[in-house]
Amino acid sequence: MAESEGLKKQFSLPAAVAIIVGQVIGVGIFLVPAGMAKALGSPFWLGTVWIAVSVMTLCGALCYAELAARFPEAGGSYVYLREAFGKGTAFLYGWMVMLVLDPGLTAIFGVGFAAYFSFLVPMPEAARPWVAIAAVVVIGAISIAGTRIGAGFLKVLTFIKIGTLLFIVVYGFGSGSGDWGNLTPFYSVPGDVYAAMAGGLTGAFFAFAGWWEVTRIAGEVRDPKRNVPFTLIAGVLMLSVLYIAVSFVFMYLVPAGSVSNDEAFAALVGTVLFGEIGGRVFALIVVVSIVGTLFAYIIASPRVYYAMARDGLFFKSVGAVHPRLGTPHRATLIQVVLAIALILTGSFDQILSYFFFMVILFVGIAVAGLAVIRRQPFAGYCTPLYPVPMIVYLFLTVVMLYFVGMQNPVQTAVGVGIVLLGIPVYYFVFNSSSRVGGQV
Repeated sequence: MAESEGLKKQFSLPAAVAIIVGQVIGVGIFLVPAGMAKALGSPFWLGTVWIAVSVMTLCGALCYAELAARFPEAGGSYVYLREAFGKGTAFLYGWMVMLVLDPGLTAIFGVGFAAYFSFLVPMPEAARPWVAIAAVVVIGAISIAGTRIGAGFLKVLTFIKIGTLLFIVVYGFGSGSGDWGNLTPFYSVPGDVYAAMAGGLTGAFFAFAGWWEVTRIAGEVRDPKRNVPFTLIAGVLMLSVLYIAVSFVFMYLVPAGSVSNDEAFAALVGTVLFGEIGGRVFALIVVVSIVGTLFAYIIASPRVYYAMARDGLFFKSVGAVHPRLGTPHRATLIQVVLAIALILTGSFDQILSYFFFMVILFVGIAVAGLAVIRRQPFAGYCTPLYPVPMIVYLFLTVVMLYFVGMQNPVQTAVGVGIVLLGIPVYYFVFNSSSRVGGQV
């Protein structure tokens, strides 16, 4: 396809930052702190784990920043896997995210929106899937209607989301509604150190999960060689500060050990802050947060299928850009339609659990690919202190692969098997036009 038919550079730096923050901060920030605090047992270890995972995530972002600067194209991880290890490896990643991961997460966000929206507007259980579908369809339509329109909505939602979290931190500590005794003992040794570290590290890692997805829009960011690295680094630093601050204010407001589940913990925080209507206020905050996440995900995700189609690894028509709107409308429709199908079947939670291992693995492989790609000279942004950041992030990857694999060995094996089924699809369907050096 001619270059004029490609995606235009319409994302400003604030829009790119809004995508990474909006996509990563979903409902998890309201649920994860309680589980982490209960697992780790003391504020000292909670803070230590948050800082450790923040530093390791920043190391991954520094590596992705160089990859994005070298290849400022739509597709993100798909592009970096293609450049480092060939189109076969990239296809397996694309096969997974297109058929399972992206529509599955979209379905989860849609259903999460409906669940919390039902606290504000009571509705029968049977109506919730249709509310979820409506949310996905409306946000998908806005994303197709234009990059600037979608980015404008997202910037507003992200501003509200960050402002609300900062208000909770400032008002939570400043109002005196909590008890500093909830943060004592500040240091204690967990009874089961292995279980505590597994729970804490897993919770923190998945709270940051998705930071890499902003690179999917690298081809549409203005001055991408400068702005995408800045977006990744600034976004991860902002997320780190917010997560640590929110976790500690939540512990200050409600003793985590007295709560039976994470949802009840969030509701109690709302009650302490806002009184009897606290649950509804918190539900509204979560609704806004989820809508922002859904917006960011539907904007960024289709760029992978778009890139695959442009490379001949998917149907050519999916690589088309709407002549008037300038968006990958067909790629977006694929994500929306598959998400609707998963919402109607109600099986997305179980399906997604099979693929956590592979998501972690593919991002780790992309980071490791920097060692291969660095053989090519480049005059732009380079990862500071290389190869230290790459080694640090790969260490985190190995730890997380171990924890996830050991916790769910059967699900992990099934997920690996389904991804590997993409190998014959690649060779028998796309191989004639796509093989590069016989690599898979």
